[in-house]
Amino acid sequence: MQLRDFETDDWAQVWPIVREVVRAADTFTYDPAMTAEQAYATWVQPPPGRTVVAHDGDAVLGTAHMNTNRPGPGSHVATASFMVAADARGQGVGGALVRDALDWARGLGYAGMQFNAVAASNTSAVELYERHGFTIVGTVPGAFEHPAQGRVGLHVMYAEL
Repeated sequence: MQLRDFETDDWAQVWPIVREVVRAADTFTYDPAMTAEQAYATWVQPPPGRTVVAHDGDAVLGTAHMNTNRPGPGSHVATASFMVAADARGQGVGGALVRDALDWARGLGYAGMQFNAVAASNTSAVELYERHGFTIVGTVPGAFEHPAQGRVGLHVMYAEL
C-alpha cells in the first residue's frame, strides 16, 4: 500500500468509499443523501489543504483530507478526516492515513491537530486516534444520531504537535 495526493481521476474510486461511509450514517455527520457533486466539493480540499488516497496498485483503499481547522486566531491548528473502504478495514490503511496527516501538519508548522466530531460509538476510530497521540478533550452529549444506537456523544479530540 502507498499514499499519494488525490488526482481528479481518483474520484471514480473515492466516491464509492465516501458514499458507503456517508450513507451508513454511523460515523460521519455528513448528510446521507449527499450527491457525488456535493461530496466532491466537501471532500476534495484545495491548497493549502490536501486530499490523499491510499492505494494498492490501481485500487484505492482509502482516502483522507486535511486542512486548517479554523481561520484567523485558530489557524495554527489543523484538522483531518479519514475514510477506508469496507473491504480494506483492519489492514493498517487508517493508521497510514492518520500518520500521513500528522506528518503533513507537522511539516507545515501546525501546533496541533483537532478532530471536531468523532462519534463516541465509532470506537475503532477513537482507539486508532488515541494510539496516534490524540486525547478526548470534550464530548457533546447526544450530538450524533446513530442509526442503531440512538443519540450518542460527539468527541472533540486533539493531539499537540
